[in-house]
Amino acid sequence: MPQNWKTYKLKDIVDQDRGISYGIVQPGKHDPNGVPILKINNLTGNSFNINDLHFVSKNVEEKYKKTRLRGGELLVSLVGSLGAVYTVPREMIGYNVVRALAVIPVLNEFSPNWVMYYLRAPFAQNILQQIATTSVQATINLKELREIIIPFPEKKERESIASILSAIDDKIELNLQMNKTLEEMAMALYKHWFFDFGPFQDGEFVESELGEIPKGWEVKTLEDIIRFSNGYAFKSKQLLKEEEQNSFHIFKMGHILKGGGLKADGTKSWIKKSDCKGLEKFILKTGDILMSMTDMKDNMTILAHTALMNEDNKYIVNQRVGLLRVANKYGIDYPFVFLLTNSSDFIQRLRSQANSGVQVNLSTSAIKSAKVVVPIKDVNIEFNNITLPYYESINQNALENQTLTQLRDTLLPKLISGEVRVIDVEKTLSEIL
Repeated sequence: MPQNWKTYKLKDIVDQDRGISYGIVQPGKHDPNGVPILKINNLTGNSFNINDLHFVSKNVEEKYKKTRLRGGELLVSLVGSLGAVYTVPREMIGYNVVRALAVIPVLNEFSPNWVMYYLRAPFAQNILQQIATTSVQATINLKELREIIIPFPEKKERESIASILSAIDDKIELNLQMNKTLEEMAMALYKHWFFDFGPFQDGEFVESELGEIPKGWEVKTLEDIIRFSNGYAFKSKQLLKEEEQNSFHIFKMGHILKGGGLKADGTKSWIKKSDCKGLEKFILKTGDILMSMTDMKDNMTILAHTALMNEDNKYIVNQRVGLLRVANKYGIDYPFVFLLTNSSDFIQRLRSQANSGVQVNLSTSAIKSAKVVVPIKDVNIEFNNITLPYYESINQNALENQTLTQLRDTLLPKLISGEVRVIDVEKTLSEIL
């Protein structure tokens, strides 16, 4: 850290009337007329997921005015993903938080974004891990959190650093939003064509075991349009805990998102390529579709859902993940199969074939024999022509985000510590962004 940087304790750079506090201790039952509160599971990556909000009664929330959000505060996770740091967006003004989150109302003069990025840096994250108590569940103590020392360069420099890192985060978020829109467009088109049969309503329909379908279409099994194989059963002693040169990422169920999709930063395991001789068919390619074959009965979130692989020769697939590769004479390509396997009607039918133990499992035969409606070839080709460009853009954006994330995570500690100065990266970054 450069000598001219000043330091302050975290407790000294916040609104003193509010201080650093944790949120509501006992939210009670969901009250649809109450106040929305953020829980740990509403915080994902660097963003917020508000699809599953809990609402607390206004009487309970009124006792926690200090943690009522005004926009711009920092949130720090005190349990679970210890030390995860977020900035509250303006659209969450009036929300509150649970006890597992600390609200840190950094004063504007101390540049809240600078503080956020400092707390995200590896050295600050190490401190947050060290101050956690571990009697029952690892928990960051507020008393210790308040005493953390934050370094401050001159205001212009710290705001420039925060601006650089924010520009990368903004580009990552833009790519995520673009992908979300493209995915929604693709699924809406799939449902319109192959569930509602919108473009084909003027034609003749015939009865099938899956209901009425356009004349000329057929009911087939999933095996008729794909090649299926289970992942390889790697031995635990073969797996690496850190990535090495000439190694594959092991694709596990943790790489499949709830509701379908690829979680590139999922389960972290690797294996040496030299240990994978003869396993070429398990090495994943762009367009491969990966299905979860196992889930927990009481918390079923990914069973039968799929992820779509977006790059070649990086992953090799593990057992209990089904590998689906398009292979058919009907002109069907991977967008159709990916959308099919994440559509609610298909998921419901396939899950009905799973066993009913504490851990639910899909058999290979149940997956391969799943019934699907297969349109005529011309329709499939037309659907491909529309949706393949969507997924090419989605894949490109996802890969760009991986590069941007790596760049941000490399720059973050170097800029925050003063090892690299703003002037050294601004030109390079402007060319990238």
